[in-house]
Amino acid sequence: MIKLHNLTKIYELNKNNKVVALDNINLEFQQGELIILKGASGSGKSTILSLLAGLSKPTNGEVIIQDQRISKLPDDFLALFRRENIGFIFQKYNLIPTMSVWENIALPLIPTNPDETILKEKLSKVMQQFNISHKENSIVKNLSGGEQQRVAIARAMINNPNIIIADEPTANLDEKLSLHFIQILKQLKSSNKTIIVATHDPLFFDLDFVDKIINIHNGRVQ
Repeated sequence: MIKLHNLTKIYELNKNNKVVALDNINLEFQQGELIILKGASGSGKSTILSLLAGLSKPTNGEVIIQDQRISKLPDDFLALFRRENIGFIFQKYNLIPTMSVWENIALPLIPTNPDETILKEKLSKVMQQFNISHKENSIVKNLSGGEQQRVAIARAMINNPNIIIADEPTANLDEKLSLHFIQILKQLKSSNKTIIVATHDPLFFDLDFVDKIINIHNGRVQ
């Protein structure tokens, strides 16, 4: 389903100062798998996720998802592909703090100009699924960390994507909330979602429903 082929990403800070974030990465992920990318901060995990989601493009190599070479797509087509196929859960949530829960979750649907009835049905379903309905009119900046994360997950799932990408999703959570998030991942995997999580949180490393743990170190697969 997903293939990273000879993937390299180099950041050129200036002509004499380059950072090789990824060095010739080759990986394959299948539909319905839960993959953990394990590694310290700066190892290249987040760069892989960014390339998978089409948020950046590789210096060399290809990202192929469902037979689409997304690293070659023009930006407009890439944005459409991402909206229809990928849900991204950011480490710092990337919510708009002055908007309500309802408004934040609805944001990915706005470009599709949905019918109001369909919009309400989708929002109601996803807010119930992630137990945030009771906060739908609350301003996001007034929510707890766990509540903000549930909003971020609901927003990522509003278009029912096949692929879920999470970047250090428990970095800002205590152990209880982290374990709750892990149960949400298990629930999503049971519906045949492909899930890729970048983390150095040891809570993820002994889970019986994880399919692969891939070690990333200095931009390479170990």
